[in-house]
Amino acid sequence: MAVEKSINSVSEGMDLEIFGGARDRRRERPVLTYREAAREIPVFAETDVLVIGGGPSGTSAAVAAAKLGADVMLVERYNHLGGLSTGGLVIWIDRMTDWSGKQVIAGFARELFDRLPKDAVMGPPKSEWGSKDAAIADYWSYRSAAFQGIVTWSPTIDPEALKTLSMQLVTENKIRLMLHAMAVQPIMEGNVVKGAIFESKEGRHAVLAKVVIDTTGDADMLARAGVGSDSDIDETDIHHCINTAFMLGGVDMERWTEFRRTNSAGFSDFMKRGRDRLKYFEKPFFSWRSDIGLFMGPRLSGYSAVDVEDLTEVELKSRQLAVKHLEIYRAEAPGFENAFLMLGAPQVGVRHSRRFAADRMVTRKQWDEGKVWDDEIGVSTSLSPKWKNISVPYGSLLPAGIEGALGAGRHVACDASSHTFLREVPQCWMTGQAAGVAGALAAGAGVAPRQLDPRAIQRELLRQGAYLSPSIVATTESAADAAE
Repeated sequence: MAVEKSINSVSEGMDLEIFGGARDRRRERPVLTYREAAREIPVFAETDVLVIGGGPSGTSAAVAAAKLGADVMLVERYNHLGGLSTGGLVIWIDRMTDWSGKQVIAGFARELFDRLPKDAVMGPPKSEWGSKDAAIADYWSYRSAAFQGIVTWSPTIDPEALKTLSMQLVTENKIRLMLHAMAVQPIMEGNVVKGAIFESKEGRHAVLAKVVIDTTGDADMLARAGVGSDSDIDETDIHHCINTAFMLGGVDMERWTEFRRTNSAGFSDFMKRGRDRLKYFEKPFFSWRSDIGLFMGPRLSGYSAVDVEDLTEVELKSRQLAVKHLEIYRAEAPGFENAFLMLGAPQVGVRHSRRFAADRMVTRKQWDEGKVWDDEIGVSTSLSPKWKNISVPYGSLLPAGIEGALGAGRHVACDASSHTFLREVPQCWMTGQAAGVAGALAAGAGVAPRQLDPRAIQRELLRQGAYLSPSIVATTESAADAAE
């Protein structure tokens, strides 16, 4: 595990520093219950595919399903789409290329970057993806786009541009969007999910659907439908931590980077002084602009993303740390003399909560085997060049014990080690697109998602520009030729 922790740290591009400590003392909750009266709930809508959660996976799922002609409703609790990739300020989009420079997370991800304004993206040109040139890799290593001495397609983006584009895609594909509404309960008939109940300013209402896709990030609907989950973590690893990211404006990131590169002793002394004052202290990342610095920590451990008091405490501590970082950077950091707190993320940065139980799951053992699943719906780059690309099976989107539902995004079925990369934004786009395709196919055929032939999903994913392993592509093409 020590080797894997080191690799995970490199993949994040940040030091393994975790702001730990006990939770604040709290009042005990009353040992009481209240019986809610039974009532009739108005049906707000009926649809083919209901997508719950408008983050990376939810937006991708909704668009993919709509492209197949399905009637789609997308419900999001905030006022924007994109989830952590926008509202969470996780604007450093991790690797979409493998270690050879090939873009393996494509499809919806490629469509986004083809359409984002050029000045909304900071990252290496395609000609440098996979480059091992020492000078090129060194340059991009300070800009979060080179790991293990290899340049990767892992840009930073303007979150507002992605919000705008996400809205455009939803509108263009005639998806019915409902913002400011939060799912609170699945609608069940036996073990079959038939829709969900929502709360909004209008009160409580229901949406009925042929297929429901849970892209909440925490498997909220699947958990309330009775699906089991895993939550095992390594307490010493950053991938379970929570914090609210923030951005400082009015900075000079080029000057800061020159300081880091040319004055290693001065940089080390500065970071030590920061740690002495705050215990844990973060360095900034490049954003899409050189006058904005991105801080994706300090990361807080020991908190649950599904505990409302924990989430509240994380927000309070993150705000305190952001203000203290600003004070120190303004006083002592080259390029930060005129810095100001530009934005604290509207969404808390959750890395892990639940991973739902499913028909299949990605595991650490698979990395060594280089296994390609016959029901593959996507490919993720691995954590290091020592491993092959990671095949993701359709079965990892099929919740165990229930029908009529799919899951995609951060809570996809995998072990704790594999979750370190399957939780990232590009992988959420990838699993979301697959779930959307499957949901539309199942709704159109009037069957449960579990009854679908994976080859039908694979064919449509390829039509939508997704990347699949060469052996899967060959099998899919052979089956199509045979059918003709």
